[in-house]
Amino acid sequence: MKLPVYNIEGTAVGREIELPANVFGLEMTDKLHHVVYLAVKQYLANQRQGTHKSKQRNEISGSTRKLHRQKGTGGSRKGSIKNPLFHGGGRIFGPQPRDYSQQLNKKVKRLARKAVLSAKAQEGRIFVVEDFTMNAPKTKSYLQFLNGLNKHAEGLASSKNMLVLNPPQTLTVPVLPRRLGLTNKAAIMAYSEQLAIYRKELATYNAEKGAQEAKAKEQYTNIQLSARNIPNAGIAQANMLNTYDIINTQYLVVSESALQQLISSLS
Repeated sequence: MKLPVYNIEGTAVGREIELPANVFGLEMTDKLHHVVYLAVKQYLANQRQGTHKSKQRNEISGSTRKLHRQKGTGGSRKGSIKNPLFHGGGRIFGPQPRDYSQQLNKKVKRLARKAVLSAKAQEGRIFVVEDFTMNAPKTKSYLQFLNGLNKHAEGLASSKNMLVLNPPQTLTVPVLPRRLGLTNKAAIMAYSEQLAIYRKELATYNAEKGAQEAKAKEQYTNIQLSARNIPNAGIAQANMLNTYDIINTQYLVVSESALQQLISSLS
């Protein structure tokens, strides 16, 4: 399956991108429907905090005196005002703090994402856009971006849509060379050269780290802030995209770099 690539104005740039069949070409079967159900159930269960709590009769503040004598009143026996049958008493079998989280195999979650991405692609609800940035957070600019794509999908701007971006790119941390097998002079010399290269890369990394991270974060944050005030629009990172997010939106707008990351992580 091939999809055209659009720019930020919603105009086709004249090239297409190939969607691999092993990620976007799965046919929905009963097995895949069940896999998607398990992934969504796990996601929603993991969102529950489980902090609900009601007091039992031993946790209620109140008098411990016996309300009246045991016999001779013609009424029932009452030992404490904290009895659950009385107003203000403890609660019988009330909720207690618990962990609702569920475990799911990585392969099952990956298969669920591939299944729902395939369904979206086959319905024509995935749009690929060139990588773009925003110099400042501006809701009007993001609305213009959605209206530009609305020419190719009626209702995209007014329905639930999600822009999937590549996470902010940061510099790769240099790796210290391993000091093993230094048994001769040649090995020691080679290790010394590797160590010198590492120190040079580390100095460059420390010098550029702050500026690179700030720039990447600002570019991503500007897009995120531009879409935050639009009720139907959402932003997600490609490495954090889950099955529920894909199902809970009608259109997926994916940047080229985010699409490549999805393909590499799910293939």
